[in-house]
Amino acid sequence: MINSGDTAFMLIATTMVMFMTPGLALFYGGLVRSKNVLSTILQSFISLGLVSLIWVAYGYSIAFGPDIKGFTGNLEWAFLNGVGLSPGPYSQGIPHLLFCAFQLMFAIITPALITGAYAERMKFSAFLLFTVLWTTFVYLPVCHWVWGGGWLGKLGALDFAGGTVIHINSGAAALVVAVMLGKRRGWGKESIMPHNLSMTVLGAGILWFGWFGFNAGSALSAGPVAVMALVTTQLSAGAAAVSWLAAEWLYHGKPTTLGAASGALAGLVAITPAAGFVGPVPAIIIGIVAGIICCFAMMMKSRFGYDDALDVVAVHGVGGIWGALATGFFATKTINPAGFDGLFYGNPKQVLIQAVGILAAIAFSMGVTAVIVKIVDNVTGLRVTDEEEVQGLDVTQHSEVGYTM
Repeated sequence: MINSGDTAFMLIATTMVMFMTPGLALFYGGLVRSKNVLSTILQSFISLGLVSLIWVAYGYSIAFGPDIKGFTGNLEWAFLNGVGLSPGPYSQGIPHLLFCAFQLMFAIITPALITGAYAERMKFSAFLLFTVLWTTFVYLPVCHWVWGGGWLGKLGALDFAGGTVIHINSGAAALVVAVMLGKRRGWGKESIMPHNLSMTVLGAGILWFGWFGFNAGSALSAGPVAVMALVTTQLSAGAAAVSWLAAEWLYHGKPTTLGAASGALAGLVAITPAAGFVGPVPAIIIGIVAGIICCFAMMMKSRFGYDDALDVVAVHGVGGIWGALATGFFATKTINPAGFDGLFYGNPKQVLIQAVGILAAIAFSMGVTAVIVKIVDNVTGLRVTDEEEVQGLDVTQHSEVGYTM
């Protein structure tokens, strides 16, 4: 039977997660230089359309369709064949189609996250081809491994709302793209500053708001687990914002608005895999640690010499890895009987299982992403020319300007 309360809850959660992608567009858009603001925003915004088409045609079926040897789903649900208004195998109290729509919003934002790594220098045609290939050959299989009946789910890896599927997956890919694409002109030699931090903070606020739908909605019903996921999401984000601010204050001598916004995002990333499996105090610990380690991970990129323009690796990669491990430490069946106890509740094996999931996602994402980048480079070319990069991608790729003074 369809539960009208759960259905209403999931309708709201789905639209909240959709709103996160325009929020991400503003967050990223404010961090780039003004000559690249529209091109950066467009890369997130157009993902709402591009990934939706992939999802309907074959994406949902590959991610959640009947399992093929633990690696991928088959094409039985291609073009949403058989995905209707009655409950489905993953959605006991809500229409199968609503579950499909909710998961679509996750699929949309994941490749959009990677755009922060190659901001200000990738051709738009290369971005489109990369997004199609990466969604198809990286996101969909990893999603199936964890949530669609694949081998990681069967192994017992816990990922409540996407720490492995979304954040580790995108963070690993971001590192590969940033290294293979090369640095922006002048990176490390001249100041490359965000042009509109007010826009970035607005985007961070939208992301924080939408994350309640992201995490609480992953309970798939308006019950106690959703309540706990909402509370842990808030506590981790708030704790990480404070700890990041404190870390940079001690290290650089001054706290920054960007630090507070980045810290909140790091806390949201870290709590994502754990949100429905841990209690409030562990959520605060997860957030505090996330703010500190992600802050220092961001500082380290210059030492390693890779230009991850908007710190996807430091926030989503490092934050996602910490969150997945922390789930293995703090998860308890007292909070969610459908999960497993973690290390601090008598089950050290869960940490090892979480580590297997982390390593598998990193290895697969990095390996396949490297192949995809090579293919894209051969088909469309990756980078704009030096002259186009100096002029800015808004004018050279789209014949637009973000601001007319």
